Amino acid sequence: MDRRDDVLRMIVETFIETASPVGSKSLIEKYNLNISSATIRNVMQELENEGYIEKPHTSGGRIPSTKGYQYYIDNLRKSNIDSDVKYKLQTMLDNRLKSVQEILSKSCEVLSQMTNMASIILGNSDMEESLASLQLVPISNNSSTVIFVTSKGKVVNKTFFFDENLRLSDLQKCVDILSKRLVGTKICEIKDKLDVIKPIIQDYLIDGDLMYQSLLSTLSSLTNSKVIIYGREKLLEQPEFNNDPNDIKTLIKLLESPDFFKDITDETLKSNGISVKIGNDQSQYKNISILSAKVDLPGARDNIISLIGPVRMDYSNAISILKGLINEIDIKYNKKEGGSDE
Repeated sequence: MDRRDDVLRMIVETFIETASPVGSKSLIEKYNLNISSATIRNVMQELENEGYIEKPHTSGGRIPSTKGYQYYIDNLRKSNIDSDVKYKLQTMLDNRLKSVQEILSKSCEVLSQMTNMASIILGNSDMEESLASLQLVPISNNSSTVIFVTSKGKVVNKTFFFDENLRLSDLQKCVDILSKRLVGTKICEIKDKLDVIKPIIQDYLIDGDLMYQSLLSTLSSLTNSKVIIYGREKLLEQPEFNNDPNDIKTLIKLLESPDFFKDITDETLKSNGISVKIGNDQSQYKNISILSAKVDLPGARDNIISLIGPVRMDYSNAISILKGLINEIDIKYNKKEGGSDE
């Protein structure tokens, strides 16, 4: 590691620890460097000219840029997982967790505790899951419920109320048609089949389009990713977010945005290993960084676990812990040989 890399590493790690701009004197004192302040300033100027660090104010110290963080992650960070952390992950997974959801939930709780960041589960619908049954159940003289059950045991329902435009016999005909055409169909393919069936539904019912939209909305709930957030309060405790109410509002709005989770899902499923998104001034993510990894479990592929923290997050620690978790899950549940300790 040359001097430039060494200085950049020290700037990144000092800023992660203190959340304050880093100056040459503070580096010399913190790391007991046997070089002059002028030499450090010259190196810092080179790093600034090349876009790895930047000045938040006209005077004072520097902070890492997005480019600097990325270079640190790729080349300078500590990569080995702490043995105590590895033991905690193994112990957590050795407990008798019976369901996929229990495994993912406990994993996220532990990640949030270990990293002091928020963690998120994005549970994708299984691409092989199909519609197992569809039936109409009368409730009263003027209402009835259509019940959908999937091959994985998920159940959703939609209740319809009868008026002069909707009769039970017509609704039963529509359900019979849907059952004949849709049972056995993969959940991810149902919308396309419903589009084909739509004209038939419209022939039977005066309000056929309304019926179609209601059924489509109900069935869509089977394909939506399930989102669970742990440690949300840990984000709000970070100095980047706890001083300005507008920053807090923006952060909360972001965590409630479907587009936010879609971006995480799309990018993670395309990546090999850990996906890293570092916020910047031109991004909706601005002050946050997101680390994500795909988690495959028996019968439940393409789940995603993400860690969300400030751009100033401890990348060495967070990436090592997240990789360590995925590695331990693969060993225990997917019977894969142990990989890197990272």
